[in-house]
Amino acid sequence: MENPVAVGIMEELEAQSEVWNHIFRFITSMSVKCEVELRVPDAIHAHGGNATLPQLAAALSLPPAKLADLRRLMRMLVHAGCFAKQEDDVYALTPWSRILVSSEHTSVAPFVVWMLHPLMVQSWHSLGAWFHRRAPTPFAATHGKGIFETTREQPGFAAVFNEAMASDCRLVGQVLVKKHAEVLEGARSMVDVGGGTGTLAAIVAEAFPHMKCTVLELPHVVAAAAGAGKPNNLDVVGGNMFDHIPSADIMLLKWILHDWKDAECVKILKRCREAIPSKQNGGKVIVIDIVLAGDEGSKSDKSRESQLFLDMLMMTVSGGMQREEHEWRKICTDAGFSSYTIKGMGLRSLIEVYP
Repeated sequence: MENPVAVGIMEELEAQSEVWNHIFRFITSMSVKCEVELRVPDAIHAHGGNATLPQLAAALSLPPAKLADLRRLMRMLVHAGCFAKQEDDVYALTPWSRILVSSEHTSVAPFVVWMLHPLMVQSWHSLGAWFHRRAPTPFAATHGKGIFETTREQPGFAAVFNEAMASDCRLVGQVLVKKHAEVLEGARSMVDVGGGTGTLAAIVAEAFPHMKCTVLELPHVVAAAAGAGKPNNLDVVGGNMFDHIPSADIMLLKWILHDWKDAECVKILKRCREAIPSKQNGGKVIVIDIVLAGDEGSKSDKSRESQLFLDMLMMTVSGGMQREEHEWRKICTDAGFSSYTIKGMGLRSLIEVYP
């Protein structure tokens, strides 16, 4: 019979290991940020998809004294699944390091840079104190203003934010027009509400050249979006979605409603409803956002964990939230919509909302 004291000590050691695994998870994040900043995926990609450590060090212009440290970084990233280590110490790309190659159209490297920007990371240090304070978010508690005010006042941070959003739109846009094109077919016009610098709307406009596409954004974002190369059927309009939204058959809301609490979401959705025709005449709102799996949901553990991470992110940075289906149903109903359908889109969902 095992000694109860010894069993208890072993349980505590296992518990300590579990705590360590959680508190040190930021090291994985920072290691990923480091390899993006060093452009390790780019170097391996440029070398044909496989590279030895000395080849990597040479491609990255690292001094010889850093070779051992680079090996340790790569060991960490191999363990995380970012790279694969083959025979003779050759490192290769994996599916999720391929999507960090900066030259790839759907690269998520800009999203890594934004999420781990010092202004973002600092906000998490205020999370505990924020529960006792009246600041709307830990981000505001840390920096004295909200994230949208910060992007308006700090051009450097705004540029990082805009490129991160654009990178995500390039991936989501390809999924939208190639896998879910049927949700756009037959529409004569679309407004991308809060559409940033217009990346997603441009993808839709190119895929549907007979559709009139409009990006509605705040004036300072519109200024960043104004540039050459946009499709002829795409316009960019300055305005505020809480005040007025231009009329169109379809309203597109990608990663907008998760930034806001229910009352603000209902206001936005009401503005959208005012701007579209009836369901019989092709009117609808397309929401691309997370439908949070419930405690008994069907999402895998990793997918649900990612969704919960993003919910905590909204609480910390913007003051919004990720919603379960019944919460989506409530804000849509409160805004006067009659029905909706949900299609899966990876961690996110595509919600068609009908008047």
